[in-house]
Amino acid sequence: MAFLADVFDRVKPSATMAVAQKTRELKAKGRDVIGLGAGEPDFDTPDNIKRAAVDSINRGETKYPPVSGIPQLRQAITLKFKRENNLDYKPEQTIVGTGGKQILFNAFMATLNPGDEVIITAPYWVSYPEMVAICGGTPVVVEAGIETKFKLTPEALEKAITPKTKWFLFNSPSNPSGAAYTHAEIKALTDVLMRYPHVWVMTDDIYEHLVYGDFTFATPAEVEPGLFDRTLTINGVSKAYAMTGWRIGYAGGPVQLIKAMDTIQGQQTSGACTIAQWASVEALTGPQDFIEERRLAFQKRRDLVVSMLNQARGIECPSPEGAFYVYPSCRELIGAKAPSGKVIETDEDFVTELLEAEGVAVVHGSAFGLGPNFRISYATSDDLLEQACGRIQRFCNSLDK
Repeated sequence: MAFLADVFDRVKPSATMAVAQKTRELKAKGRDVIGLGAGEPDFDTPDNIKRAAVDSINRGETKYPPVSGIPQLRQAITLKFKRENNLDYKPEQTIVGTGGKQILFNAFMATLNPGDEVIITAPYWVSYPEMVAICGGTPVVVEAGIETKFKLTPEALEKAITPKTKWFLFNSPSNPSGAAYTHAEIKALTDVLMRYPHVWVMTDDIYEHLVYGDFTFATPAEVEPGLFDRTLTINGVSKAYAMTGWRIGYAGGPVQLIKAMDTIQGQQTSGACTIAQWASVEALTGPQDFIEERRLAFQKRRDLVVSMLNQARGIECPSPEGAFYVYPSCRELIGAKAPSGKVIETDEDFVTELLEAEGVAVVHGSAFGLGPNFRISYATSDDLLEQACGRIQRFCNSLDK
């Protein structure tokens, strides 16, 4: 349609949102569907955080907030960065947005000119390249396959850097693979970046608290302080605090960049919801003990899902270090005939036939830039996960190959 902007020639709808909507529609029609597509904890927001929101309402904290966030939350963010990441940000070096998604988008909007390149590792969160395209930049996708445990190598990073590179976008633990980089692996990447002073680092740390076993989380500016002045460290309360619907993300970075993002946000949405901001103050400064309890629950679910999927015919499922996703390969099943009679030619065919035959909704890997794989979110009950993995095993056994 000529009326719409040319950007829609480059931008695709979110595949994860589409799967979630399809799951809702099928359930509304009475289908027995287990949805494993949404990246959302099934735990409730802790009571102390909910009480803080109610208290803020009762105090009358219901007016327009400052664009960059209420002072109390910006101060809490600086304390969080120092306590957990050994990063010294001042309040004026922080910004609060309506979810981490807005932080990412505003950073790109504030910095990208036509022709500027952003290096993105595949598999990637579906919105990364689309945001870059919307903001006029060029996503440069570098594949990191199962052979490197879905992690970018220093050699691949250096090869992707050009004089037009503006950002390197880093996500650990990763959506969709759950892969997380060790301190040494990050240092190898930052050693490369130190040789290219024109490249800035945007790090999405939203799954920071969801790491398993003896894995220790680290973030690039912590590993290499020399990158501090050209790094935007992004986080939020959605995953660790089960606050997806509260829509609060935040970042720390150089003052000039934060001010530019503030200018854009001031003309866009203004400040994030005041009540959600006060709840987030409590999230970051209140008791943190529930995080460990929930982390252990997710670790148990990861182990269950990895074990059952690796028992499914034709499926290879690495065990991820973090987040609440697995990213199994279905390569051996490409070319098989499904019970419907359709030949599975792509990972999208695989997930479509799985949904039709067994009522399990997952997201195809090609939506994340790397296939033939599929993403499962194990942010749901052990019982549903066991049922879903059993259905996947049954589906794989039913394929004719």
